[in-house]
Amino acid sequence: MEIVPLGDSALIVRVREQFEDAPEETQDQVLQTFRQLRSAAIPGVIELAPAYTSVAVFCDPVDVAKASGTASDIFDWLATRIGAATVPKRRGSRRSAPRTVEIPVCYDPEFAPDLEEVARHAQISTEQVVELHSAAGYRVACIGFVPGFPFMAGLPKKLATPRRSNPRKEIPPGAVGIGGAQTGIYPLRSPGGWNLIGRTPLRLFDPSKNPPALLHAGDRVGFRAIKREEFESLKQ
Repeated sequence: MEIVPLGDSALIVRVREQFEDAPEETQDQVLQTFRQLRSAAIPGVIELAPAYTSVAVFCDPVDVAKASGTASDIFDWLATRIGAATVPKRRGSRRSAPRTVEIPVCYDPEFAPDLEEVARHAQISTEQVVELHSAAGYRVACIGFVPGFPFMAGLPKKLATPRRSNPRKEIPPGAVGIGGAQTGIYPLRSPGGWNLIGRTPLRLFDPSKNPPALLHAGDRVGFRAIKREEFESLKQ
């Protein structure tokens, strides 16, 4: 494990160098580290953000200085506390099973302006793109970019497509896209450069709910292809 400063009010706790070599094991380690840090409730820590190979630890330097009794080496003090809180668990320790969420997606041309481009890049038909994308199993690696946006691992290698050279200025909520080797869902109206291949009627982010985001790091996700009629009936 590597702990390095990130600016003047955060640290990066890196648990692995690479994600692709062992994605499931790496994500399990990241989530375990995230849970350990959350349970430790280290003084001065105000937010934790798990990612593909690391957990970002954001802090209030003033509160950390008060807790440590010094303002000169707060990062060393924080790193020591992080190290103590993230001692590897014994083999055989029970892990909570990840939650599984089904996401209905309509892949109709109206919602999939880049489906043909993805098919062309993969050298397969648009029907095969839909079949591959909806049949695969995914896992949410992290949430970011905009509130509730899930970056998901598990995209079939055949469907990996570079981001668009000219990002769109506005993408509607629920748009399902492919960006490189990842797939994701735009929860809010926003700009973006991913290739859009469908849309879900589900609401990915609702500030009136607790928690507001539908998906969380570690969740397993399956896409279910639906027709336009079902899309309209499920629209929230």
